[in-house]
Amino acid sequence: MPRTQEIWDNYPWEKLDGKNLLAGLEQFSVEKGVSDIHVSPEKEFVRLEIRLHGVLLPLAKLTKKSYIDFVRRVKFLSKLKLNVTNIPQDGQYTFEAPGRTVNVRVASIPSRFGETYTLRLLDPKKGIVPLEQLGFPKVIHEKLAELVQLPNGLILVTGPTGSGKTTTLYALLNTIVGKERNIITLEDPIEYELQGIVQSQVDHDHDYDFARGLRSILRHDPDVVLVGEIRDMETAQTAIDASLTGHLVLSTLHTNSAIEAIPRFLSMGVSPYTFAPSLRAVLGQRLVRTLTDECKAEGATCDPSDHTSYNGVKAVPELLVATPEIRELVLMNETAMEIEKAAKKQGYMDMRDWGEKFVEAKITNMSEVLRVTS
Repeated sequence: MPRTQEIWDNYPWEKLDGKNLLAGLEQFSVEKGVSDIHVSPEKEFVRLEIRLHGVLLPLAKLTKKSYIDFVRRVKFLSKLKLNVTNIPQDGQYTFEAPGRTVNVRVASIPSRFGETYTLRLLDPKKGIVPLEQLGFPKVIHEKLAELVQLPNGLILVTGPTGSGKTTTLYALLNTIVGKERNIITLEDPIEYELQGIVQSQVDHDHDYDFARGLRSILRHDPDVVLVGEIRDMETAQTAIDASLTGHLVLSTLHTNSAIEAIPRFLSMGVSPYTFAPSLRAVLGQRLVRTLTDECKAEGATCDPSDHTSYNGVKAVPELLVATPEIRELVLMNETAMEIEKAAKKQGYMDMRDWGEKFVEAKITNMSEVLRVTS
């Protein structure tokens, strides 16, 4: 696989108008699996970068004319105000790819030399993946499939932005769609369309946030509820209360590990007496780049810092199942260290442990594992 820089070095940037420049980037992105396009003006030129397999890579240096044409086209498609450059703006548009429609979320911020743009591509091909194809180790995959069949309780997925949390949650929901369960989601925004469920989008302009939205959803007789993210005490306690009253609640949290989700939840002010019995499991995950077949070959030596050594991504997981002992520690408001100690005795493996197994299997290398778990 040639370097992205080599592919585009001879591309006729100067001759492209905004429409063709954007169309070329869209086509390139869906072919290669790019998740984000970044356009950042500097004094003499404009940086064009992409996030590929979780890593930000330089693509080209645009001229100011190409940049202006590009911005005009993006603003037109995403319905941003053309004459506004001094405040952040958000919008979205769609484009057609082979066999699917790709949604693009556009965000701009004013910067020193002009507006900086980030285009996030939400490709259904990447977002809605069968659970068994996510690449989790068999023991993790089987336990997740078992957990999502539970009639009630709280399941959390943690990790930073871009770690595949939404993809995992959609895969979990996909396993129970059409199985006599009313599934409702509350998202900000709705990233992928999933048939057979009700999807609702947060609208801050009309005071429809996660807390209010969740309370409204519970009046619609759901069996399973997906809350896009838990950010505050009100949403957290409502989610817990829902899980204790016969609903299965799935949500995400931004923490560095599965274990840390517990003290983070408690620090929001929720009651440990309700949180402990509601918790079913916490899945933490990160994405590592996977080695090419050439780099996996016996005796092959590939440079870990060379982006051409990789051709995909795979989730490195850690799954904390809320056993009676773990729930007792939550009830006692124990530290993350004590909870991890107890979990390890029960066979819990963290992301570093699984990462080392991936290295042994030549799925990735240790530098990748260290990059996402250090």
